[in-house]
Amino acid sequence: MTHRNYLTTISIAGLLSWAAFVVVLNKLNPYESPLLALPFFFVSLFLALACTFAVLGFYFRVWLYKNEVFYSHINVALRQGVLLGFIACGTLGFKLLGVLTWWTGLLFVMAVTMLELYFSAKG
Repeated sequence: MTHRNYLTTISIAGLLSWAAFVVVLNKLNPYESPLLALPFFFVSLFLALACTFAVLGFYFRVWLYKNEVFYSHINVALRQGVLLGFIACGTLGFKLLGVLTWWTGLLFVMAVTMLELYFSAKG
């Protein structure tokens, strides 16, 4: 598969995830069915953000590093997109639980950043 096929697949998955997120926002009421609405909300938001951040990160890397191999950019962009989606959904989950303060959010972002540094140093 070429990098265009990977990007097309990720882009289509992102568009479907954004469509699912809009459906969840419009059709599911978290007060009537919280056991159904909240997991669908977080999963669809996570997938939509991860795909969006991955595609944007890939094109940012292509723009930043003009003459390099594209395949390495796809792996890094996808990993960082997943981690950014995890940060966004994690902070929303903390807010939902009522435990989000500036320092808990900062600690969470720092923990995920350390995880990214571990993966980037390993590979």
